[in-house]
Amino acid sequence: MRATPTVGVLALQGAFREHLRLLAALGVPTAAVRTAEELEDVDAIVVPGGESTAMSRLAVDLGVLEPLRARIAAGMPAFGTCAGMILLADELLDPRSSQQQVGGLAMTVRRNAFGRQAESFEEPIAIGELGPPDFPGVFIRAPWVEAVAPDVSVLATVRRTDPGGNPDDRIVAVRQGPLLATSFHPELTGDDRLHRLFLSMIEED
Repeated sequence: MRATPTVGVLALQGAFREHLRLLAALGVPTAAVRTAEELEDVDAIVVPGGESTAMSRLAVDLGVLEPLRARIAAGMPAFGTCAGMILLADELLDPRSSQQQVGGLAMTVRRNAFGRQAESFEEPIAIGELGPPDFPGVFIRAPWVEAVAPDVSVLATVRRTDPGGNPDDRIVAVRQGPLLATSFHPELTGDDRLHRLFLSMIEED
């Protein structure tokens, strides 16, 4: 890795511009990634929110899915938000037939778990690694994590009620080695702490 790592943002669909702007504001060398050649020039990758099926289809069509899968499997740091969390999951519940995973994070994710567009919401999230104040969670057609492997750290949950009326904590942020993922959209807030956490993970790698 270079002395000053370049962070790529997968720029196929979704909120990639917001990630690029936030990282640039932090003084980080950034690059939009759409091809395998552009992927070779970055040291870490952000997989943004958007539409996971469309994103995976475009990644296949442009020849970037397999190289991205290989780089992450080889240890490249990655940060997935919303659809990015879905794509980084090793297992997806109820996937669409055309959905392909990048994988890397040993977890099972449910798409649109909090509901469709009309059920989008904002909620403060306590994230222990960040400390106070709570992080402004922006959930848009958001997934949640159903299960994680023992070596995956759960960073945050939100309280919801299960079909039986019982309170249930749903996992919305995780970390495994150099991989970070959230159900919500930190790039749509004015809070850069999760991006700073990701940058610290790159430095550790």
